[in-house]
Amino acid sequence: MKVLLVGGGGREHALAWRFLRDAPHIELIVAPGNPGIAALARCVDVGVLDIDGLVSLARRESVSLTVVGPEAPLAAGIVDRFREVGLSIFGPTAAAARIETSKAFSKDLMRTAGVPTADAVICTTIGEARRAIDQFGAPVVIKASGLAAGKGVAVCETIAAANDAAAAMLAGEAFGSAGTTIVVEEFMRGEELSLFVVTDGTRAVPLIAAQDHKRLLDGDRGPNTGGMGAYAPVSLAPGAPTESPLIDDLLDRIVHPTLNALREAGCPFTGVLFVGLMLTDDGPKVVEFNCRLGDPETEAILPILDASPSLFDLIRAVAFGDPLPDDTRIKANGCAVTTVVAAKGYPEKPTLGDPIDLPPAADGVLYFHAGTKRNGAGTLVTAGGRVLAVTATAATVAEAAHKSVAAAAAVEFAGKQLRRDIAWRELGRTGAVV
Repeated sequence: MKVLLVGGGGREHALAWRFLRDAPHIELIVAPGNPGIAALARCVDVGVLDIDGLVSLARRESVSLTVVGPEAPLAAGIVDRFREVGLSIFGPTAAAARIETSKAFSKDLMRTAGVPTADAVICTTIGEARRAIDQFGAPVVIKASGLAAGKGVAVCETIAAANDAAAAMLAGEAFGSAGTTIVVEEFMRGEELSLFVVTDGTRAVPLIAAQDHKRLLDGDRGPNTGGMGAYAPVSLAPGAPTESPLIDDLLDRIVHPTLNALREAGCPFTGVLFVGLMLTDDGPKVVEFNCRLGDPETEAILPILDASPSLFDLIRAVAFGDPLPDDTRIKANGCAVTTVVAAKGYPEKPTLGDPIDLPPAADGVLYFHAGTKRNGAGTLVTAGGRVLAVTATAATVAEAAHKSVAAAAAVEFAGKQLRRDIAWRELGRTGAVV
């Protein structure tokens, strides 16, 4: 069986690693892939937005199943195109992907479905934004409605900072067309949780809950990024996902009402629905939805995912139009902490092309390539803002955190950046020290 995986980041490296453990008999092709993925599978230089090129590749290779990693090709309608020509593919249509690609659409959908989320006002002019900012006061959250590579969110401590952020987005200076519609949102206090569910549009199978760390610096300081690390499982969601009271509640109050609303809107969602949550004093509320697996949470979840049927089998069932089994068992096999090693200048202007000295991975450590390439001389160099996702697995979060930080610190390139406190809230709950 030939499988095509679309993407070339750390998430796709982790997916390739997981697929080949779940289904070692498959022939895996990855487009475009990266140097880390190339050690596992055959990489073909077709870009994620070259939809016609990907269709041609799938036909030429007689691919049985295509799995899409990143959000951009989903937004561009890759699933619609593949289905039009009779090719099996895993992911949502462009219309269903609006749950991520348009925060304005997502907010309206949640209001209709009665899904708990922060109060918000959708704005298209600076005047509207200023009135909304005054209404909420500070702190307040300003979000670009469109895709902004995980960085289109500004948490503003003052009214002046919020007005500046809104003006920069609406003028197209901050995130281009993605910010010409914005969401001004009340600031929510609590702890974040990332939940991914594999869904056929009706049923939903929850994976292991994780927690992402968006800020650049230790202690959750500095600018928002695409994610500087993650860990799993999270003790706030104890037990196996298919047996957890909290996750059952999230499925009942958030996931199923959202899936129902998407079906009623004429765009049923199939694929992975990512629910970004804030666990507030008033209960869980949705921060955002994504239409695919998150990054870097995927790199923390997949190495410890114990699933029966396997993740690959669940994905194949959805893509082939088969019902998801009712008796799926999901649990965490140990703990994982992922530390992202980022390029100098990230997230604003990452430096590219710096040579990377990547040491051999120690036992229980995985180096997932996120932004790397080989230069003309064959040297591994930086090719993106987030360069590597360094995942360590162990019996406890504390041990995994220690191993992850040590392995990430051993990576060498000019100006590297990393946090050394991933999972700090979890460690604080248990009193553990890294």
